[in-house]
Amino acid sequence: MFSEAEWTIIGLSLRVAMLSTLLSLPFALATAYVLARWRFPGKALFDALVHLPLLLPPVLTGYWLLLLFGRQGPVGRVLEQGFGLVLAFDWTGAVLAAAVMAFPLYVRAIRLSIEAIPREIDEMAASVGARPWATFLHVVLPLSRPGILAGMALAFAKALGEFGATITFVANIPGRTQTLSLAMHGLLQVPGGEAGILRLAVVSVLLALGALLASEWMVRRSPYRRASE
Repeated sequence: MFSEAEWTIIGLSLRVAMLSTLLSLPFALATAYVLARWRFPGKALFDALVHLPLLLPPVLTGYWLLLLFGRQGPVGRVLEQGFGLVLAFDWTGAVLAAAVMAFPLYVRAIRLSIEAIPREIDEMAASVGARPWATFLHVVLPLSRPGILAGMALAFAKALGEFGATITFVANIPGRTQTLSLAMHGLLQVPGGEAGILRLAVVSVLLALGALLASEWMVRRSPYRRASE
């Protein structure tokens, strides 16, 4: 059985992972569409910047978030004074950190799905007078739905296990910012914490495995993938 503190950890982890996945969806979708369909100077650099969180040490990403979104940071100060929103050392900051770290995987899954749609479909829609936004909403978006859902599952799994950027940006505060990965890290420092680590590890593995299986299932539902098999 899980203790009350462990249920709090699990609940906070799920809330952070779900909110980070949902709130970053519009940005991931727009970025993926731009990378998949647009041509513009500096596209390679933009692509590299999108994927940068995958390559940098997560602690460095968390440090940059602290500089930008901390209470003394340029963005964090505006959010606090204008909207009363504090991100650093709060669970809301954990949502931001998880979203940033999961964003490259999110974009990549959606981008691959959009790129699998033949450009001739866009051209046919344009030939009958459809505007680009209408083509996106009524053609590209429905056809890329499996990739979008797969990206959501991957982003959820990544956010669920995020550690480095989160602990740097919001610290490891029980009941406030302590997610599954942070809680297991804390238990490593406690004598006799192995049982708690095992319980939380089982939950983490089951949730991550479920998300990955859901992602793979969604990818296989793509009509263009099925046609090529």
